[in-house]
Amino acid sequence: MIPPVPFSNEILRFLDRHHFERLTPRAALIDMDGTLYDSMPNHTKAWYRLMTEAGVACTPEEFYLYEGRTGASTINALFQRAFGREATDEEIESLYRLKTEYFRELPPVKPMPGAADMLNTLKETGIQRVLVTGSGQRSLIDRITADFPGIFNEDKIITSRDVTHGKPHPEPFIKAMQLAHVRPSQAIVIENAPLGIEAGDRSGAFTIGVTTGPIPREILEEAGAAIVFSSMPEFARLLPSLLLSMLTVTKEV
Repeated sequence: MIPPVPFSNEILRFLDRHHFERLTPRAALIDMDGTLYDSMPNHTKAWYRLMTEAGVACTPEEFYLYEGRTGASTINALFQRAFGREATDEEIESLYRLKTEYFRELPPVKPMPGAADMLNTLKETGIQRVLVTGSGQRSLIDRITADFPGIFNEDKIITSRDVTHGKPHPEPFIKAMQLAHVRPSQAIVIENAPLGIEAGDRSGAFTIGVTTGPIPREILEEAGAAIVFSSMPEFARLLPSLLLSMLTVTKEV
């Protein structure tokens, strides 16, 4: 008996849902916070401090659900809830600058365990790497080259400053595909947050969810993840098998 192809069910469901015949992965569009860096605990602390000082009732945990939004979008969403209006441009600039300062005051974040192995596998298999982050903070973006040498080219980075609409809008990933000169059927998205997964799925890319924080896998699946891994080390270990299966599995027509 021929053994089943790993992940074939997930791949076939994705092909059927997006009306593709097959996948030919050529580019990986990769989130930063919570995916490459274990930075979300610090981000949630900085956002919670900022917003409580601004008079917005909130909880630290809710900021995990806002991951992937631009800073302006997060501020406006909370201002609408608390004050019934959007923040002014001046308020957004001032608040986001302060949030960045609060983030920098916290202990330095470390690369996510397993992230380097995952990135090296992508490089070794000839798949382009494009960084796609909703952040505009340079403190982590500037560390990418040092922490993951030889992985990202400077012209293959999309930040909040490069888009009009942040996640969950698909624009960040669509622009990343344009940088890599690939179609949706040639792209995979690697994300840990519901809004990022929704954006990746809406862009048409095969979107992989990795649970690196408190958000359960069911929420990532509901957001549109084609497949969810329980940790970055697990994903890194199984990535070669997944890539091979993506090239092997074809939708019957």
